[in-house]
Amino acid sequence: MTINTTNFENAEVSNSVPDWSREHKSFFTWDPSRSLLASIRAYQYYASSNSLLVRLPRKIAVFRHLFWSVITAADIPINCKIGGGLLIPHPNGIVIHPDVTIGVNCLIFQQVTLGSVSECTTPAIGGHVDIGAGAKVLGGIQIGNDVKIGANAVVLIDVPDGNTAVGVPARIISH
Repeated sequence: MTINTTNFENAEVSNSVPDWSREHKSFFTWDPSRSLLASIRAYQYYASSNSLLVRLPRKIAVFRHLFWSVITAADIPINCKIGGGLLIPHPNGIVIHPDVTIGVNCLIFQQVTLGSVSECTTPAIGGHVDIGAGAKVLGGIQIGNDVKIGANAVVLIDVPDGNTAVGVPARIISH
């Protein structure tokens, strides 16, 4: 048996154009992380309108979000700013502050915390950022595009584009 790899050789993930296929879920498949994201996307779509016709679908989206939040054990606010193409393979234990901005085509593993140190500052995550399991990204910092954050890293500093942050507290490793 041979595997055709020609489609994957030049597969680049964009840091600016969302790849919505990463969030796509077939109707009858059990995929809690994608169902959670779908409920967030549905609520945000219906929340943009004040029409009487969208009140019921908006409430249904809220209940779907609550259900999938319990199933996944993830604390991802329904009104957070998430770019398209977010991939969450194992959503349990993920905590995201409502004011965090997440760029397009990011990858977030389990037990990740994106939050604040003080009351008014939260991180801004760039596009195509991979955040390893158990990592904490805290404070008013900027995470650039195409960044990798190692497992269990505690990031308290800005990470420029294309770099990797590892350790406690995190230090930057250049490519």
